Amino acid sequence: MTGHRLYSAPAAGATIASLAILVLAADQLSKFFVLRHLTERETVTVVGDLLQWHLVFNPGAAFSMGEGMTWVFTIVMALVAAAIVYLAITRIRSRAWSIVLGLVLGGVLGNLTDRLFRDPGFAVGHVVDFILTPWMWFWTRPAIYNVADMFIVCGMIAVAVLVLIGLNFDGTRGAKKAEVEERGDE
Repeated sequence: MTGHRLYSAPAAGATIASLAILVLAADQLSKFFVLRHLTERETVTVVGDLLQWHLVFNPGAAFSMGEGMTWVFTIVMALVAAAIVYLAITRIRSRAWSIVLGLVLGGVLGNLTDRLFRDPGFAVGHVVDFILTPWMWFWTRPAIYNVADMFIVCGMIAVAVLVLIGLNFDGTRGAKKAEVEERGDE
């Protein structure tokens, strides 16, 4: 086995909830300050061409793709959030998975909050993006994103790492115990 002490269900749930709340708060607080101090489409240099503030309201997904499909993104984000909560309740017993999914959930909730409660209306709101990194060009557009996006992207990279190293939701590594026993019977 792993030799690792597994997280209890309440500990895993508390970790996920706490981190999600912290990320959601950081995201919404940063957007609050940006909306108070920046003018839409005006660029403010923070660190030369490395980091700038540039307020935009994004009706689409990354790089404003799918601008006419805002309601679809709202549904997808709600389903992702529900899936993470379901996993938290039923399967997550690993500290690493708890941390990663808490950070992803917080990011998803940050952007979902924008979709639900910002103009132009419920479930079709535009996401507040303001972090511009001019050196990061994708296709023909610079990267403009927000705090929630950073946690979603970094969290999904961490999910890939956890999958690649074989860490299961329950904290075990590699093949599940039942699979190991099944192979032993052959």
